[in-house]
Formats: sequence, C-alpha cells, structure tokens
Amino acid sequence: MADLKDQAPAAVLDVLGKAIPYPLYLTKKTIGKMGPGQVLKVLCDTPESADDSIPRFAEKMGYPIERVRLENMWEIYIRKI
Repeated sequence: MADLKDQAPAAVLDVLGKAIPYPLYLTKKTIGKMGPGQVLKVLCDTPESADDSIPRFAEKMGYPIERVRLENMWEIYIRKI
C-alpha cells in the first residue's frame, strides 16, 4: 500500500500554535467523525504532541500513522480503520 503521505487526506487539521492537550483532543474529535479508510492530515508544531501523545493514541487505536518532520513543524498522517 502507498505511503499515507502520498494519499489525498479526507481532512486537514491545523493545530499549529495550540498548546497541549489541544492537538490530541482535536485530533481525536476530528478522526472520530471520519469514516474507515479515510486519512487525516494533522499540521502540528508541538513536539510533545507530534512525538508522543498523537502517535501513542494512533497506536492504541490500531490506526496506521506516518510523521513527516519539516523545518518548524510536523505533518502527521493517520488512517482511520
């Protein structure tokens, strides 16, 4: 299967500038409204969220996740299953 970052996201969630716990809270809320197989793209600049809480949530739920580190932020791709 293709990399998650190469798939068109069904939704893009911009949590740039949001302090924890909001990136995780908004990620859970947004992905909860999505259908199985859809990809969520999260734009995040909080290291704790990008490196810990969002990946841990995705792993707990069994959702495939891919993180792309850019200069000052991350693009996080999560596929709901």
